[in-house]
Amino acid sequence: VQLQAYGGGLVQAGNSLRLSCVTSGRTFNYNVMGWFRQPPGKEREFVAAISWNGASTYYADSMKSRFTISRDDKVKNTVYLQMNSLKPEDTAAYYCAADGAEGWYWDATAYRYWGQGTKVTVSS
Repeated sequence: VQLQAYGGGLVQAGNSLRLSCVTSGRTFNYNVMGWFRQPPGKEREFVAAISWNGASTYYADSMKSRFTISRDDKVKNTVYLQMNSLKPEDTAAYYCAADGAEGWYWDATAYRYWGQGTKVTVSS
């Protein structure tokens, strides 16, 4: 099982980025997928998660008005994170995760598989 995250980069504050995470090796149609991030020098934190059928989405409070998670199981089991109105404090390495437990979507230990991370840098 592999997760490949991409779409990070350097952007100015106020702009947008769309991260993608493609899974291979196994389907995750029945499991939660999520995004986490780790700012420089800080702990990894929950960003957003989505249920197996896309019907339920979950967000960290500080990001729910600016970020949107979605998934497309028709295209290689892909999950997206649309990030709008980016702020310098959004600078972090963003990780996608798969095979999570919906009742523990915010808990990184509830996810079985992880991608390698994609770096997002937001300049002021």
